[in-house]
Amino acid sequence: MHEVSPGAAAPASEHSARQRAIVVLVALGTVPGLVVRFVADHPTPWVAAALFGIAIVAAAFALSWAAEVAQMDVSRGLALAALAFIAVLPEYAVDLVFAWKAGKNPDEFAHLALANMTGANRLLIGLGWSAVVFVAVLAYRRRRKVGDPTASMWAGEVQLDRTQSVELAFLALATAYSLTLPLKRTLTLFDAALLVGIFVAYLIRISGAPSEHPDLVGPAQLFGSLGKAKRRLSVLVLFVTSAGVILAVAEPFAENLVHTGKEFGVDEFLLVQWLAPLASEAPELIVAILFAWRLKAKAGLGALVSSKVNQWTLLVGTLPIVFALSSGSTHGLPIDGVQREEIFLTAAQSVFAVAVLMNLSLDVREALWLLGLFLTQFIIGAMFGDTVDMYTRIAVGCTYLVLAAWIAIRRREHVRPLARNGFRHDLSSLGGGPT
Repeated sequence: MHEVSPGAAAPASEHSARQRAIVVLVALGTVPGLVVRFVADHPTPWVAAALFGIAIVAAAFALSWAAEVAQMDVSRGLALAALAFIAVLPEYAVDLVFAWKAGKNPDEFAHLALANMTGANRLLIGLGWSAVVFVAVLAYRRRRKVGDPTASMWAGEVQLDRTQSVELAFLALATAYSLTLPLKRTLTLFDAALLVGIFVAYLIRISGAPSEHPDLVGPAQLFGSLGKAKRRLSVLVLFVTSAGVILAVAEPFAENLVHTGKEFGVDEFLLVQWLAPLASEAPELIVAILFAWRLKAKAGLGALVSSKVNQWTLLVGTLPIVFALSSGSTHGLPIDGVQREEIFLTAAQSVFAVAVLMNLSLDVREALWLLGLFLTQFIIGAMFGDTVDMYTRIAVGCTYLVLAAWIAIRRREHVRPLARNGFRHDLSSLGGGPT
């Protein structure tokens, strides 16, 4: 899907009042959640969850503006990596709390830390990647109905730039290593060092991409029209305040969502693996959907791919570190039988996702495959219980791997360009467009 401006850009002065009003409205959206968090007594769980959720949505809007404007000074990949890191902070907050508690009581909390991590990773691809495509389709249909000429330029798929091969190449590297984790009984400090090292190498690589002049609309255009010093300061303020809001309300948002679920009799493991991750993944999912709705689908998908790299490397790598600090030992985070199956399924889904995206495009049919396979395991497990769920995890994981192999064979001509562009080529020489 080619990025185009949704219409002729009007002078900033004609829209500045409206843009400022939107900025003020978004800022006010964070206030009720912050007041409940720090000042007022907590209301009932569902009300608190709603207020915290509104604050997260508002922070997500601010993050999307910051990421767009930041591309004027740093590469798109680095801006999206910063966005992904901040947006995934709620997941860190929830998962690392479980890892710390596991250091004190591994029998009760170790499986919850891993369940939260695997649930978040699978949600990101199964719901997030597919949602970007579906929302982009709706956005273009809406444009076509009103006669917008940009709708005729829709290629029927979300296409990434060649510079975004970096994210996918490093995701492939992390995914390859993740396939070894189901064979282990602990997540060790060696695993941590290797995974964190991959993330550091990814940041170094992505920082070498050139900056560009993005097509800014709305409040992002307002911030982008400022002088260089004021623009950079505004981007920094947006990133920092968004991170502060997300860190402040993410954990109580997840907790109140879980409490709400318990009131309706939802199983605790189901809450930890799916409902809490859905809450903690909300900022990055909302940001990606906002990008897609504004016809910037490649930025939305790019942010989610970067988030996946972040989660498969830095997040997973920090779990055994936090566990070791909490337990006062060098023992690895225990992995029980169920979690080995969960990690296998998560790694297999990641293999399939890399294979689907190896040509740097994602169409509606492929998005339906991602969503359908994700929902299959989720629905069958919820309907028939743990015994059937065990066989379902293995069966769906094997299905992911077989389909990934089939796609990789059909698209084998993309393997070398992806590796070359992702790991070796000077990013400034790649320009835009697919491989």
